[in-house]
Amino acid sequence: MDLETKRLVLRPWRESDATDLYEYAKDSRVGPVAGWPPHQSVDESLDVIRTIFMQEGVYAMTLKGGDAAIGCIGIVRGAKSNFPLGEDEAEISYWLGVPFWGKGLMTEAVNEVVRHGFEDMGLSTLWCGYFNGNDRSWHVQKKCGFRHHRTEPPKHFDLIDETLTEHISRLTREEWQGRQGSQSL
Repeated sequence: MDLETKRLVLRPWRESDATDLYEYAKDSRVGPVAGWPPHQSVDESLDVIRTIFMQEGVYAMTLKGGDAAIGCIGIVRGAKSNFPLGEDEAEISYWLGVPFWGKGLMTEAVNEVVRHGFEDMGLSTLWCGYFNGNDRSWHVQKKCGFRHHRTEPPKHFDLIDETLTEHISRLTREEWQGRQGSQSL
């Protein structure tokens, strides 16, 4: 199922997206702040699509009127999450190609995935994480109503061979519904 916003179409990933993925995922400003290394080849990007992105709830971000993947957003429920969650909870994760930073696109995408999680999936709570230094991600979360919940102890991430501190934020359905009411006034 595709999700749409004013400027975006969020659609399932396809193997044919490998070149687009590589174009943005090779940039060292994108992956390491999210805990993964820059991609080294189109073949690596294809493998990531096949093994990680081609699952329910993981979407390629595309601009309306085009079909190129410019980023990724996922809403992963329960045990498939990086956090220990119940089946009525999910984690939202995301990244966006550098040329599209600062345009409000990620906030737009996260807001739509939040709506989808609460209205269509019937979830009770949504979670996000960001690593120290990834202020862009934290700003998106705050704009979308997430609140800091806890900070994890520093942990080593083998993929990038770094020790990172992760901050976890949360948004409940009740908080989201309250925001919806106050935004319509």
